[in-house]
Amino acid sequence: MKLIYAVVQDKDVARLSERLVKGGIRATKLASTGGFLRSGNTTFMIGVDEDKVDDVLTIIKQSCRAREQLVTPLSPLGNQVESYVSYPVSVQVGGATVFVVKVDRFEQF
Repeated sequence: MKLIYAVVQDKDVARLSERLVKGGIRATKLASTGGFLRSGNTTFMIGVDEDKVDDVLTIIKQSCRAREQLVTPLSPLGNQVESYVSYPVSVQVGGATVFVVKVDRFEQF
């Protein structure tokens, strides 16, 4: 058995959830926050047999797309805040960050 962790931008959550349900894949969703952009995302925990991993990864790839977004970097802390000028920068967001880990033991009560 494998456990798939998929960290997904909130804009892609509904699409991914719908496709997982259609594919008969059960998942647990956890609200999470990204460290770099400090924006909301969702972490899916999906437990599947090893032969289903590629099917789930395909669903994730089809459901989550990367996009460009303008963000303004955070101002530094300290005495020189008023002299700091921040300009928006374009960064790539979205897509999915996926971890596939081996499950040594699984129990359901």
